[in-house]
Amino acid sequence: MTSSSFDDRAATWDDDPRKVERARAAAAAIRAATSVSRDTRLLEYGAGTGLLAEQLVADVGPITLAEPSAGMRDVAAVKVADGRLPGATIWDLDLTRDPVPDARFDLIASLMTLHHIPDLAMVLDGFHQLLTDDGVLCIIDLEEDVDRSFHSEDFDGHHGFDRDHLTRDLRLAGFGAVTFEPCHTITRDTGTYEVFLATARWQPRTDGPEPLA
Repeated sequence: MTSSSFDDRAATWDDDPRKVERARAAAAAIRAATSVSRDTRLLEYGAGTGLLAEQLVADVGPITLAEPSAGMRDVAAVKVADGRLPGATIWDLDLTRDPVPDARFDLIASLMTLHHIPDLAMVLDGFHQLLTDDGVLCIIDLEEDVDRSFHSEDFDGHHGFDRDHLTRDLRLAGFGAVTFEPCHTITRDTGTYEVFLATARWQPRTDGPEPLA
């Protein structure tokens, strides 16, 4: 799905209670898996309208939303202005095309974004550069969709993620202590789809990935 497709859907994105519930479940999983505090600098990548950040706003410190869709950024800007996301910074950022900003975060979270990105290497490398030493990455996304029914067959992203493959990609990017746990379930006419929370911790880069164990 292109940025223009998300632009077209931005104005009514938050009207879907399933998206709000998904963000609520993701935030609860992040709170349970990490030590967030009012000192935590949060980057939500692929933030859309900032639904996940809204659910975490009382738990973290400064918030930055990175989102390439102008329509989604416009909706998020309204939330900044009306106090739902007070003081949040909004970036037009796509790590597959843009330089990595000169900023550092304690927590990076991404909700149902990475499966849209065919080649994750640049994005994961960017996350590693953006995190502080010992910072935490939280990815909430689809388990492997074997029958490819969540998206159409011509979808050019990932039909969910195999955990071993994603773990290897994270370790190649410089992350360690990778863990997975169930987070949420999405029900559609085409089936029921499991969503995981993967957490990974920043570590100094090595010459190769850690062994899978």
